[in-house]
Amino acid sequence: MKRGKRYAEAAKTVDRSVLYDTADAIALVKKNASAKFDETVEVHIRTGCDGRHAEQQIRGAVVLPHGTGKTVRILVFAKGPKADEAEAAGADFVGAEELIPKIQNEGWLDFDVVVATPDMMGVVGRLGRILGPKGLMPNPKAGTVTMDVTKAINDIKAGKIEYRLDKNNIVHVPVGKASFSEEQLADNFQTLIDAIIKAKPSTVKGAYLKSVTMTSTMGPGVKLNVAKLVN
Repeated sequence: MKRGKRYAEAAKTVDRSVLYDTADAIALVKKNASAKFDETVEVHIRTGCDGRHAEQQIRGAVVLPHGTGKTVRILVFAKGPKADEAEAAGADFVGAEELIPKIQNEGWLDFDVVVATPDMMGVVGRLGRILGPKGLMPNPKAGTVTMDVTKAINDIKAGKIEYRLDKNNIVHVPVGKASFSEEQLADNFQTLIDAIIKAKPSTVKGAYLKSVTMTSTMGPGVKLNVAKLVN
């Protein structure tokens, strides 16, 4: 993959043979986030899980104390009083069956998170092929299938993020923006790591966190010292 001159210069500042402490890694990632936009700071966690086994799947959600720095558009599938409640709580879009053709036929996907009341999951299930691959399918473990739509919306707007294994058993999550202070990024990162460690499946053999890399949207990855994270 061909990289630009800016990336090459930034990459020189990262010593590939070093596993960095969290504070040093954050400082380096911030320094190398030199794009013309406010880059997202991401964490990529390679686990020792085998996602082919259901009991080794990791999936959940955590509210980052300083949010993600991103405005999140929320779609809620609900009817009656719950639809009214969702609108009052600040959902960007609220609807039911009438949204199915709009998403299926018109390719409408102007939302970042989908919340649904349990009674609507039969309807939402028809969108599984579209929402599933994009990571948008509501899920009870992530708190997005719930009767308490107000709490779900408030949590998401406060900075709730979902984490889950991809097919390579890696978790990819944002922990803020490059414009955040080092302290804010450190708080968010620690909150995420604590949640991931707590979610460790009991059946995982060997190392659970194999590697943790922090990067900005356009910057090089910085590897963290995993041993210091789990102690």
